[in-house]
Amino acid sequence: MTVISVIVGSTREGRFSEKPARWILQHLQKRDGVDARLLDLRDFPMPFFDQPMTPAMPGRPAFENEIVQKWTAAIAQSDGFIFVTPEYNYGPAAVLKNAIDWVYPEWNRKAAGFVSYGSAGGTRSVQQLRETAIEIQLAPVRSSVHIPVATLWAHYQGGDVEAGLAELEVPAMALIDDLLWWSAALKTARASAS
Repeated sequence: MTVISVIVGSTREGRFSEKPARWILQHLQKRDGVDARLLDLRDFPMPFFDQPMTPAMPGRPAFENEIVQKWTAAIAQSDGFIFVTPEYNYGPAAVLKNAIDWVYPEWNRKAAGFVSYGSAGGTRSVQQLRETAIEIQLAPVRSSVHIPVATLWAHYQGGDVEAGLAELEVPAMALIDDLLWWSAALKTARASAS
């Protein structure tokens, strides 16, 4: 069983991110051999990272914060990730970047994909997250889903968000196909290296 976690990358009141997160999660749940999980950052209210040692420090003790421990365990159990990210001022939400920064070895050598929204479909946010992913030894896949602004506005104006998301089925399937292929390959490689 391949565990894929969909990470809801916004905690704002009235947020849009839940809708595309649940939409991509439903597509993952239709795949054989996939245990699809939703990791909502509202369920992991971590403080801003302020520790004297980074998560990448070899031999450092586990962080004492219980929420950080739960978050780290959820990341460790996952074989791949889909980050559902807004774009705020050309980048991802601070809460998402902070959640990424609390963890290091548990991210390593796993696949990551992106569903984004915001100005320019959230592409600039994804570009920044791809660079972060590489630094924490995630393998970002090429395919991604960029939600048009019209679908985002439908959320705020009481429109038909589901219809807008349905128009993105082709890139969603490409993202899932790529993510599952890379997740399986990397899971096999991690197992053979241990």
